[in-house]
Amino acid sequence: MGIDEIFRKFIDKEIKFRYIEKHIQRVIQIGGNKMRKKMVFLFANLFLLAACSAGPTGGGNETSGSGAAGGNEAGETIKIGLNLELSGPVAGYGTQEQEGVELAVEKINAEGGILGKQVELITKDNKSETSEAATAAANLATNDQVVAIIGPATSGATKATIPNVTKAQVPVISPSATDDSVTMNGDQVQEFLFRSCFQDSFQGVILAKYAQEQLGAEKAIILADNSSDYAKGLTKAFKEEYQGEIVLEENFTKGDKDFQAILTKVKKADFDVLYIPGYYEEAGLIIKQARELGIEQPIIGADGFGDEKMVQLAGAENVSNVFYTGHFSTLAPSNDTVEPFIAAFKEKYGKEPSTFNALAYDAMFMIKQAIEKENAADSASITKGLATLKDFVGVTGNITMDAQHNPEKSLVVVGFTDGKESSAEVINP
Repeated sequence: MGIDEIFRKFIDKEIKFRYIEKHIQRVIQIGGNKMRKKMVFLFANLFLLAACSAGPTGGGNETSGSGAAGGNEAGETIKIGLNLELSGPVAGYGTQEQEGVELAVEKINAEGGILGKQVELITKDNKSETSEAATAAANLATNDQVVAIIGPATSGATKATIPNVTKAQVPVISPSATDDSVTMNGDQVQEFLFRSCFQDSFQGVILAKYAQEQLGAEKAIILADNSSDYAKGLTKAFKEEYQGEIVLEENFTKGDKDFQAILTKVKKADFDVLYIPGYYEEAGLIIKQARELGIEQPIIGADGFGDEKMVQLAGAENVSNVFYTGHFSTLAPSNDTVEPFIAAFKEKYGKEPSTFNALAYDAMFMIKQAIEKENAADSASITKGLATLKDFVGVTGNITMDAQHNPEKSLVVVGFTDGKESSAEVINP
């Protein structure tokens, strides 16, 4: 164990021997390698002794059972953390969610804040990496003392934050982490994890039914990303629900660019619908290459398609007879909050809001309702308020949180013609 790692473990245990650290480092610098080895050995023994004797601190960073006091308190402002993919492969999701939250906070603060306090956003870029997401969550919860966190956007990154936010007892609400296991650990609910989106199993079931009932598809091909929990969950749910024949099942890996060999197999098969559980980066390229090979059958996917870059990668002329499950569509407003949201978004950003903009906007307002319901803006109260959220009227639908911290809400199947949304069918749970 190196000296830097030992220091980190001391900090993590909240054993703040700053005076000792300072002088040991000075001795190490003077004494060279021999003294360094001695000091590392001394520090290791001090760490083991402290780790065995340290009890719970007053900082609320030890994991506790349900209902235990913990987390952070609001100060002069209500600090909300953003842990989002603002760079890296799936930055398209994170940047859209940042836009949605910032619009929500602007509206909330202009209307007087929450319980008379302004909302302050503290933003971290997790770089589309699970390790960075875990670090960002720890920093937001322990260093920045936020009372709640919005994000990450993806399921893998969100799951990576669970140990740190559970230890800190700070609630997280992801706008778009749809993997069923995000809010569940086996049969146990993850106490501090919530989402404003529906989960993969719901999407997979709806897509299977849509393929059969609306598209009349008796034979399906599945072309799935085998490198993500997101795609695996969607594939499993679809296969369990689909009553037709799955004539071919192929896989790709995140980052693949050339799908010609797989699509040649697909073209030779007798099928009615091509199901692609995956994200927009690969989906866009698959759609482009499929259409260029002359594959004309309907292509369906889940909310991972929901980024304008999907159309850019595929080419608008290739994105027809394409359908995906979304949480929001301007063609199918769910309630009276949608039109004002669209107008405000257009005014601020000069474009139509996306699914991810809308989900993040709702996530912030769900936190607001949780605070107002509990009449308190500390982490414990927000956790309780989110767990018991009922009849929330959001732009992505009316939401009541179920026992597994999943929102009960409607779903929209969006259809594309020439790269533009041309249809939207609302499906209730």
